[in-house]
Amino acid sequence: MIYDFNKVNNRRGTCSCKWDDSADPEVLPMWVADMDFQTAPAIVEALQERISQGIYGYAHVPDEYYEAAIDWFTRRHGWTFRREWMIYVPGVVPALSAIVKALTVPGDKVLIQTPVYNCFFSSIRNNGCGIEANTLVRDGDTFRIDFDDLEKKASDPSVKLMILCNPHNPAGRVWTREELTRIGEICFRNGVTVVADEIHCELVYPGHEYIPFASISEEFQSRSITCISPSKAFNIAGLHIANIVIPDPEMRKRVDRAVNVNEVCDVGPLGVIAATAAYRHGEDWLTQLIAYLKGNFESFRKYCRENLPEFPVADLEGTYLVWMDCSRLGMASEALEEALVSEAKLWLNAGTMYGEDGEGYMRWNIACPRSVMLEGLERFTRFVRSRTAL
Repeated sequence: MIYDFNKVNNRRGTCSCKWDDSADPEVLPMWVADMDFQTAPAIVEALQERISQGIYGYAHVPDEYYEAAIDWFTRRHGWTFRREWMIYVPGVVPALSAIVKALTVPGDKVLIQTPVYNCFFSSIRNNGCGIEANTLVRDGDTFRIDFDDLEKKASDPSVKLMILCNPHNPAGRVWTREELTRIGEICFRNGVTVVADEIHCELVYPGHEYIPFASISEEFQSRSITCISPSKAFNIAGLHIANIVIPDPEMRKRVDRAVNVNEVCDVGPLGVIAATAAYRHGEDWLTQLIAYLKGNFESFRKYCRENLPEFPVADLEGTYLVWMDCSRLGMASEALEEALVSEAKLWLNAGTMYGEDGEGYMRWNIACPRSVMLEGLERFTRFVRSRTAL
């Protein structure tokens, strides 16, 4: 079956955070990380069948749910985990907060690689912990890890956890086996547990490979925690379903208790149905989606090279989130975000949302029909020309 990702779907008036948070209907939102594509028909059909029952009580999570997730990761990614290692939760962010709560005490530090997903900061701070940043180093059109700095930061005895973003949001990197191995060796040598946020793991482009951190060795598996969800890849984030995979029984016991203390231990029936259908029947749709997104990025980069050469974008190895250097404008990122919304009717994310190291950058969400993406680029170009003409 051929899926139409060029179709423009009207999401206004649907209580969409992305499309309805702005009071101005002319604003084109290319900010929050959800897609403007209809999800895989197999998921829609499974949901419609469940909805037609007309009763939406508390959900039991069946064997098929666990089996679907395990089979998917075994077949696609060469990593087999056990059912008893899995803890289901409504989302990766509640999972991270529960993990930090379980494995730290106030005053401890958590290591992250900035610029990075903004909710890492809140999950750490809300649990009374400090942030230790291993800043990614820009290297041409990509980013690399400063391993000397990582070793220095991890050696601080107050650092208890490292939250790893793989693939990385917003830098667009898909970490290689060699990079992940060095991260693990450094962390484990210093007694730091690795928490891998791998929510974007299915959105990886040809020429790159997602390596589950826990799959590298028995030691990596036993000394890490992995957070996964089909929500980003299949555009079902609003159905609130994710999993924490914890092989170590003692860590799993502590995290499970924190999940229950934080009251994030329940999921809804529709999330369970959607996740199961995604893992069982969504692969062909996902394959075509990735090809379309790759085409979007190639078109985006070509447009920028021809029309916005002073606004370089990072190579996109994974995710659908483009990291653009906007320092040419000489504006603070938050001020630029506001000006784009008010003047260009274009909503992007300010780079500083992802930490101080994001200053001068903006994040674009290109998971939309290509015509919509190009319209956003045209709006941005007109804004740039109006500013540079002053």
